[in-house]
This record gives sequence, structure tokens and C-alpha cells, in this order.
Amino acid sequence: MGRAASPSVGRRYGLARVCRALEIPRSTVYAERAPRLVPGAPRKRGPKTAWTDAELTERIRGVLAASPFVGEGYHKAWARLRLAGVRTSKARVLRLMRAAGLLAPTRTGRPPDGPRTTARSSRIDRMRCGASTPPPAGLSRARPPCSSPSSLEP
Repeated sequence: MGRAASPSVGRRYGLARVCRALEIPRSTVYAERAPRLVPGAPRKRGPKTAWTDAELTERIRGVLAASPFVGEGYHKAWARLRLAGVRTSKARVLRLMRAAGLLAPTRTGRPPDGPRTTARSSRIDRMRCGASTPPPAGLSRARPPCSSPSSLEP
């Protein structure tokens, strides 16, 4: 298609001109030129890593076994892997450690004495209302103090 030369100039016709003459889009020409991909098994997207999940899990187990401490989190394991020359992401180390049950033990649930926000929040409410300290001498309050629900009753 684009191999024919112009008789007057001796140069080949451009693709855009040929496509206009044939009334076909250029994208069709480019699609026909592109090599056909043979459909295969679906693969995981993204770059291929140097370590498979099983190999990396074994490396993590080795790092944790060589550590003098009992429980280490994924962040320390990832840092020690980096020092050993294994480049991977923290998210992948976390995922593999979670799947293999290698994460450090953590506390779950509420503390035994319950949340400590009740005393602190009531103090903050008093401070917002201006009831905690009187204004300095000679200055009046910018706004009246907050009223409690008990003072609103008739």
C-alpha cells in the first residue's frame, strides 16, 4: 500500500494519504501490521519477581529463625531480607507472613478496664463551655457559657 512511489517526485506515498484515498482508518492498517498474539493461559499481571511466593516464604522463615527475638513483625523481616539482598515489597512480606501464620502475636479486643475516654471527654466539654477557668479580670466572655441539659428544664 505505502510501497508505491509518486511518479512526479519519486517518493513513497504517506500512510495518511493512502488511508484517505482508500477511506479506511489508519488504526486498521496498524492493527493489521501488528503481530498476532497467540492466546494462552491467563497470567498474572505486572513484572515477574525474582522469588516465587514459596521461596520467599522460606527465606522469611530463615530470617525469623536466625533472629534472637521471639516475635518479629513484617517490617523487621522485610528490613532483614533487604540486608540479605532480597528485594521485595513490605506488602508482599506482610501477605506471605499472614498466610503462613508467621506474624508476631498482637493484643486483640479492648483493654480490661474499658475505654478511658469518658473522663477525658467530659473534661474537654467543660473546657469548651468555658467553665474550667474564669476569664481574666477586666475581660468579659466572648460567648455565654454552655448550658447543661439539666439547666434547660423549666
